[in-house]
Amino acid sequence: MTVHPSLQTYVDAWTHSVEAIAELVQPLGEGEWNRRTPCPGWSVRDIISHVIGMECEMLGDPRPIHTLPRDLYHVKSEISRYMEMQVDVRRHHTAPEMTSELEYTVIRRNRQLRNETRQPDAMVRAPLGTEQTLETAMRDRAFDIWVHEQDLRTALDKPGNLDSPGALVARDALLAALPKVVAKDAGAPPSSAVVLDVHGPVEFLRTIRVDAEGRGTIDGAPSLGPAVTLAMDWETYFRLACGRVRLASVVDRVKIDGDYDLAEAILREFAVTR
Repeated sequence: MTVHPSLQTYVDAWTHSVEAIAELVQPLGEGEWNRRTPCPGWSVRDIISHVIGMECEMLGDPRPIHTLPRDLYHVKSEISRYMEMQVDVRRHHTAPEMTSELEYTVIRRNRQLRNETRQPDAMVRAPLGTEQTLETAMRDRAFDIWVHEQDLRTALDKPGNLDSPGALVARDALLAALPKVVAKDAGAPPSSAVVLDVHGPVEFLRTIRVDAEGRGTIDGAPSLGPAVTLAMDWETYFRLACGRVRLASVVDRVKIDGDYDLAEAILREFAVTR
């Protein structure tokens, strides 16, 4: 590997998840590709199409020229329209076509990663014609592909890898979004603290603190008098934070101590990705 050391964690997580995905879909019959997943509006085939499409973009391939149907209810924003293009263009592909393209794309990406010599701060292509650093792109791919691996496992009833390298990348990415969720989106009062206690295959305790100016930060030190403590298992946490379940369906798995109204406001804004 010639990839920069600070990128290796993301490469390892991506590799672990993409290999798991390939193994999950390889034996599927044609009808199983149409199974609904927790990702809104997407089937098993759609998720694989998304994975293929985004990895092709990392390779620098041109985007497909394609007109989306008007009746896709889950396409509600510019970014979702952007993502849907790579998905809809493959909606009528057969199972062998999907597995072959996935295999070929992964081979190409593995070759690209083996030969990667750019620095983490090198600017690369990002969605919607923008740019991002290579480190951000690699982190986002590792996060995205692990979440979609879990979508597929749910759809196919093949649980696993809840504590894999990708799970740890996802944990860090989701936690980084919490200060904004608590302080800005949910409007936690200044000089307050919210504690998140997560148990299970990945476990941690974090305190989100809101300063006198209303800015949020996060750390691992406990708070002596939090306004709210939210406790839940890891699977419930990431599914809520990724918009895979509604609170009403997992409310029995979330324990709330403290200001219930604030807790409800936080949980309403909990989904930071879809």
